[in-house]
Amino acid sequence: MSNEVKKEAKGKRAEFQKAKPAVEGKTTVINVARTTKVVKGGKRMGFRALVVVGNGQGKVGVAIGKANQVQAAIAKAETHARKHMITFPIVGDTIPHEVIGKFGAASVWMKPAAPGTGVIAGSGARLLFEAAGIKDVLAKSLGSTNPCNLVYATMEAFKQLKSKDTVNVLRGKAEKVEAAQEAPKAEDTTEAKAA
Repeated sequence: MSNEVKKEAKGKRAEFQKAKPAVEGKTTVINVARTTKVVKGGKRMGFRALVVVGNGQGKVGVAIGKANQVQAAIAKAETHARKHMITFPIVGDTIPHEVIGKFGAASVWMKPAAPGTGVIAGSGARLLFEAAGIKDVLAKSLGSTNPCNLVYATMEAFKQLKSKDTVNVLRGKAEKVEAAQEAPKAEDTTEAKAA
Protein backbone atom coordinates (compact mmCIF):
# COMPACT_ATOMS: atom_id res chain seq x y z
CA MET A 1 0.00 0.00 0.00
CA SER A 2 2.78 2.41 0.90
CA ASN A 3 4.50 1.76 -2.46
CA GLU A 4 1.38 2.76 -4.41
CA VAL A 5 0.97 6.18 -2.76
CA LYS A 6 4.02 8.31 -3.56
CA LYS A 7 4.48 11.63 -1.79
CA GLU A 8 5.49 14.67 -3.83
CA ALA A 9 8.60 16.56 -2.73
CA LYS A 10 7.95 19.89 -1.04
CA GLY A 11 10.02 23.03 -0.49
CA LYS A 12 13.29 24.07 -2.10
CA ARG A 13 14.32 20.56 -3.07
CA ALA A 14 11.22 20.15 -5.28
CA GLU A 15 11.96 23.45 -7.06
CA PHE A 16 15.59 22.42 -7.59
CA GLN A 17 14.53 19.13 -9.21
CA LYS A 18 12.10 20.84 -11.59
CA ALA A 19 14.49 23.60 -12.68
CA LYS A 20 17.01 21.48 -14.59
CA PRO A 21 18.60 23.47 -17.46
CA ALA A 22 18.11 22.32 -21.04
CA VAL A 23 21.18 20.45 -22.34
CA GLU A 24 22.84 22.50 -25.09
CA GLY A 25 24.99 20.90 -27.80
CA LYS A 26 26.66 17.50 -27.93
CA THR A 27 29.39 16.03 -25.75
CA THR A 28 32.45 14.21 -27.11
CA VAL A 29 35.07 12.38 -25.04
CA ILE A 30 38.51 13.13 -26.50
CA ASN A 31 40.75 11.18 -24.14
CA VAL A 32 40.48 8.92 -21.08
CA ALA A 33 43.63 8.06 -19.12
CA ARG A 34 44.21 5.89 -16.07
CA THR A 35 46.01 7.61 -13.19
CA THR A 36 47.82 6.12 -10.21
CA LYS A 37 48.46 7.68 -6.81
CA VAL A 38 50.96 5.98 -4.52
CA VAL A 39 49.68 5.96 -0.92
CA LYS A 40 50.81 4.25 2.30
CA GLY A 41 48.81 1.07 1.63
CA GLY A 42 49.81 0.72 -2.02
CA LYS A 43 48.46 2.32 -5.22
CA ARG A 44 45.14 4.09 -5.67
CA MET A 45 43.75 3.94 -9.22
CA GLY A 46 41.73 6.74 -10.81
CA PHE A 47 40.68 8.10 -14.21
CA ARG A 48 41.13 11.40 -16.04
CA ALA A 49 38.70 12.35 -18.84
CA LEU A 50 39.12 15.14 -21.41
CA VAL A 51 35.72 16.21 -22.76
CA VAL A 52 34.58 18.77 -25.36
CA VAL A 53 31.07 20.26 -25.53
CA GLY A 54 29.87 22.27 -28.55
CA ASN A 55 26.65 23.52 -30.12
CA GLY A 56 27.92 23.41 -33.74
CA GLN A 57 27.53 27.20 -34.17
CA GLY A 58 30.77 28.67 -32.83
CA LYS A 59 30.25 27.91 -29.15
CA VAL A 60 32.54 25.35 -27.53
CA GLY A 61 33.94 24.35 -24.14
CA VAL A 62 36.66 21.94 -22.95
CA ALA A 63 37.43 20.53 -19.50
CA ILE A 64 39.24 17.76 -17.63
CA GLY A 65 37.48 15.66 -14.98
CA LYS A 66 39.07 13.25 -12.49
CA ALA A 67 37.33 10.52 -10.48
CA ASN A 68 37.57 6.88 -9.37
CA GLN A 69 35.16 5.76 -12.13
CA VAL A 70 35.26 6.67 -15.83
CA GLN A 71 31.60 7.78 -15.97
CA ALA A 72 32.01 10.06 -12.95
CA ALA A 73 35.13 11.65 -14.50
CA ILE A 74 33.28 12.26 -17.80
CA ALA A 75 30.27 13.76 -15.97
CA LYS A 76 32.53 16.12 -13.98
CA ALA A 77 34.36 17.23 -17.12
CA GLU A 78 31.11 17.79 -19.04
CA THR A 79 29.64 19.96 -16.25
CA HIS A 80 32.79 22.09 -16.08
CA ALA A 81 32.99 22.41 -19.89
CA ARG A 82 29.37 23.64 -20.10
CA LYS A 83 30.09 26.31 -17.47
CA HIS A 84 33.16 27.61 -19.32
CA MET A 85 32.05 27.68 -22.97
CA ILE A 86 33.43 30.37 -25.28
CA THR A 87 31.93 31.89 -28.43
CA PHE A 88 33.98 32.86 -31.50
CA PRO A 89 33.14 34.13 -35.03
CA ILE A 90 32.68 31.78 -38.00
CA VAL A 91 32.77 32.93 -41.65
CA GLY A 92 30.72 30.49 -43.71
CA ASP A 93 32.06 27.09 -42.62
CA THR A 94 35.59 28.22 -41.73
CA ILE A 95 37.49 30.56 -39.39
CA PRO A 96 37.93 34.29 -40.20
CA HIS A 97 41.76 34.43 -40.33
CA GLU A 98 45.05 32.59 -39.70
CA VAL A 99 46.04 32.20 -36.05
CA ILE A 100 48.46 30.34 -33.74
CA GLY A 101 47.35 29.19 -30.28
CA LYS A 102 49.82 28.27 -27.54
CA PHE A 103 49.33 26.41 -24.27
CA GLY A 104 52.28 25.00 -22.36
CA ALA A 105 54.67 23.37 -24.84
CA ALA A 106 51.88 22.80 -27.40
CA SER A 107 51.26 25.13 -30.35
CA VAL A 108 48.46 24.81 -32.92
CA TRP A 109 48.50 26.73 -36.22
CA MET A 110 45.19 27.08 -38.08
CA LYS A 111 44.22 28.71 -41.35
CA PRO A 112 40.91 29.25 -43.21
CA ALA A 113 40.27 26.79 -46.04
CA ALA A 114 38.22 26.90 -49.26
CA PRO A 115 34.72 25.33 -49.24
CA GLY A 116 34.87 21.54 -49.62
CA THR A 117 38.37 21.18 -48.10
CA GLY A 118 37.13 19.51 -44.93
CA VAL A 119 38.77 19.46 -41.52
CA ILE A 120 42.47 18.72 -41.96
CA ALA A 121 43.72 18.45 -38.37
CA GLY A 122 44.97 16.01 -35.73
CA SER A 123 42.62 13.89 -33.62
CA GLY A 124 42.12 16.24 -30.62
CA ALA A 125 41.82 19.44 -32.67
CA ARG A 126 39.54 17.69 -35.21
CA LEU A 127 36.99 16.79 -32.53
CA LEU A 128 37.08 20.39 -31.28
CA PHE A 129 36.45 21.78 -34.80
CA GLU A 130 33.55 19.36 -35.34
CA ALA A 131 31.97 20.31 -31.99
CA ALA A 132 32.30 24.02 -32.87
CA GLY A 133 30.69 23.56 -36.32
CA ILE A 134 33.76 24.33 -38.48
CA LYS A 135 33.73 22.22 -41.66
CA ASP A 136 36.66 23.64 -43.67
CA VAL A 137 39.99 24.38 -41.96
CA LEU A 138 43.70 23.58 -42.12
CA ALA A 139 45.45 22.95 -38.78
CA LYS A 140 48.87 21.72 -37.71
CA SER A 141 50.38 20.84 -34.35
CA LEU A 142 53.77 22.55 -33.96
CA GLY A 143 54.90 21.50 -30.48
CA SER A 144 54.00 18.95 -27.81
CA THR A 145 51.69 16.05 -28.73
CA ASN A 146 50.08 15.88 -25.27
CA PRO A 147 46.32 15.64 -26.07
CA CYS A 148 45.26 17.89 -23.17
CA ASN A 149 47.71 20.68 -24.05
CA LEU A 150 46.88 20.39 -27.78
CA VAL A 151 43.17 20.85 -27.15
CA TYR A 152 43.75 23.79 -24.78
CA ALA A 153 46.11 25.37 -27.36
CA THR A 154 43.31 25.09 -29.94
CA MET A 155 40.95 26.80 -27.47
CA GLU A 156 43.52 29.63 -27.02
CA ALA A 157 43.56 30.04 -30.81
CA PHE A 158 39.73 30.25 -30.84
CA LYS A 159 39.88 33.03 -28.22
CA GLN A 160 42.13 35.09 -30.54
CA LEU A 161 39.71 34.95 -33.50
CA LYS A 162 38.03 38.27 -34.37
CA SER A 163 35.38 39.14 -36.94
CA LYS A 164 35.90 41.84 -39.58
CA ASP A 165 33.45 44.21 -37.85
CA THR A 166 35.24 43.81 -34.49
CA VAL A 167 38.62 44.65 -36.07
CA ASN A 168 37.14 47.75 -37.78
CA VAL A 169 35.74 48.98 -34.46
CA LEU A 170 39.10 48.40 -32.69
CA ARG A 171 40.93 50.36 -35.43
CA GLY A 172 38.35 53.16 -35.36
CA LYS A 173 37.35 52.56 -38.98
CA ALA A 174 33.72 51.64 -38.31
CA GLU A 175 32.48 55.24 -38.80
CA LYS A 176 34.47 55.65 -42.05
CA VAL A 177 33.08 52.41 -43.49
CA GLU A 178 29.49 53.43 -42.64
CA ALA A 179 30.02 56.90 -44.16
CA ALA A 180 31.45 55.37 -47.35
CA GLN A 181 28.42 53.07 -47.67
CA GLU A 182 25.94 55.93 -47.13
CA ALA A 183 27.62 58.30 -49.66
CA PRO A 184 26.80 56.21 -52.82
CA LYS A 185 23.17 55.87 -51.65
CA ALA A 186 22.87 59.68 -51.43
CA GLU A 187 24.33 60.05 -54.96
CA ASP A 188 21.82 57.51 -56.34
CA THR A 189 18.85 59.49 -54.97
CA THR A 190 20.12 62.77 -56.51
CA GLU A 191 20.58 61.07 -59.91
CA ALA A 192 17.06 59.64 -59.72
CA LYS A 193 15.63 63.12 -59.03
CA ALA A 194 17.60 64.64 -61.93
CA ALA A 195 16.27 61.99 -64.34
